[in-house]
Amino acid sequence: MNKLIGVILILLGLFLGYAGINKLDASGGEVNILGIKISAQDKGEKETAYIMIAAAALSIIGGVSLLNSKK
Repeated sequence: MNKLIGVILILLGLFLGYAGINKLDASGGEVNILGIKISAQDKGEKETAYIMIAAAALSIIGGVSLLNSKK
């Protein structure tokens, strides 16, 4: 049973990492008007992306530790 939960946690971590990186990439934008580059970033969306990436790392670490447990 621990092996199944470990695999699920690793898959969840991979999904959260992918979604977090995409969210981080989409949190900012640039516009070029008459040679002037204007950029903007959404601070709330950026923080959410960092939380998702941290949750992904924790899920992967937890999954790997469950797969390596001897029980």
